[in-house]
Amino acid sequence: MKTTSFRYFFLRALLVAGFFIALLPASLRAAGPGGFDTGTNYFFPLDTWSFYDSTNWTSDYNYSPVSFTNLNFAQLGNGQSLAVDTNVPAWLLFNVLEDDGTTNLTVDAGTVMFWFAPGSWSSTNAGGTGPGEWGRLIEAGAYTSDSSYGWWSLYVDDVGQNIYFSAQTNDLSGNFTNYLTVPISWTTNYFHFVALTYSPTNTTLYFDGVLATNGPGVSIFPGPDVLADGFCIGSDYSGEWQSHGLFNTVATYNVPLDAASIQQIYSSQLFYYQISPWNTARSNIASAQSNPSITPTPNVITGQGNLQILGTSSIQISSTNSVWITNTTAVVAGNGTMNVTFTIEGGQSGYYYDVFATSAEKNPMTNAVWAWQGQEQHWKILMLTNMPSSAAFLILGTPQDTDGDGLTDAYEMLVSHTDPNNAYSNLDGMVDGWEILLGLNPLNSNFTSPSTRANYGYTPADWLNGVSGVRSGSITNDPEGNVQSVSQ
Repeated sequence: MKTTSFRYFFLRALLVAGFFIALLPASLRAAGPGGFDTGTNYFFPLDTWSFYDSTNWTSDYNYSPVSFTNLNFAQLGNGQSLAVDTNVPAWLLFNVLEDDGTTNLTVDAGTVMFWFAPGSWSSTNAGGTGPGEWGRLIEAGAYTSDSSYGWWSLYVDDVGQNIYFSAQTNDLSGNFTNYLTVPISWTTNYFHFVALTYSPTNTTLYFDGVLATNGPGVSIFPGPDVLADGFCIGSDYSGEWQSHGLFNTVATYNVPLDAASIQQIYSSQLFYYQISPWNTARSNIASAQSNPSITPTPNVITGQGNLQILGTSSIQISSTNSVWITNTTAVVAGNGTMNVTFTIEGGQSGYYYDVFATSAEKNPMTNAVWAWQGQEQHWKILMLTNMPSSAAFLILGTPQDTDGDGLTDAYEMLVSHTDPNNAYSNLDGMVDGWEILLGLNPLNSNFTSPSTRANYGYTPADWLNGVSGVRSGSITNDPEGNVQSVSQ
């Protein structure tokens, strides 16, 4: 991506304190790290995961994972969070039972709790596209259509509108038991505290310290031979069915905690998420609406977007090699947000340059959650309103589109996370640009996704040749089955 960037960063307050421990309830301090007091009994987690070790991904009790791959971390939430959010297989697998006899997870009775934030998605009922697959949060075993193995899982659906707790035994009946279903509406980078309790008599699910629903007792679960294969955080054993999100402060218990204890733990941890300057939970930056054109080739992300034109710069510099942001100012608005003005300099006449924004950088930069704000020509004085007052970063992207799929290289690297050198990132026969226009997920093959496959028709060569159920329309193919145009 040929871009030159200027970024601005303004911080309302950064609290640095050694007094955090003093703010915890006395019972928490008395019980020791991770312990708590329900009145008469102290309970300690089986294990906890704070993800401070992003090299070896060991637990807080210093147990190493069985295996892991393609993991990343984000400086969001309480310190550093685990990120399971890629378009290639990624998993973090731990033992259920360690060699020394320590148990990390019980499936018949216990509690699992963690903080979770969608990484590259928001729920469809919150204006997003969902994770695009049935994302696993915590899972042991594996779902099979004939129930031949054994399965135990807390997961979200592909549109990010429901969370489920389900299990399956190996009775070959083809059935599974869904203990709980709770509707959700989550947004990118906004952390929620999730607590699941389960026993032979009852199951409960809490969001942000509040009871969301309860269900019947756990009666089926994987056997010892399946549990010997371990359990995953954020995906399944093979690194598929990713949650595409961020995890922090994961804990497991061998007892179902009561509502008061869960509220106490939530309240004691919430402070860390609220004060972190890297936590974008209260300062998300939304993408602007674009005005795409689809003939003769798709120009998918285009238009003025959120950019307001204030005038033309009196200093006009052209460059064939670079473009940059200059003359940046930030002014507090009446609602506590920031109005940011800046000028695009460099570049060439007749070209439009994309403006992207994020409220938290990551390393590498492409792992951050960037929002497209609009596009304009050089020498324009522009303003963005409703920018977060905690932190914001801007970057420019050029019109370069290496693979000709209608998405600029900058958009593919920062927003859609598709391959800028391959117009067919998910190999299902539809150009990435068309997938974006149709509201599909360009990272997931619709042909191999059971939850969406019924909405499409395919030739024997697996080329997509029709669309229904998502948006009405028709697709025109060339003789080889490549999608050439889409009408809506």
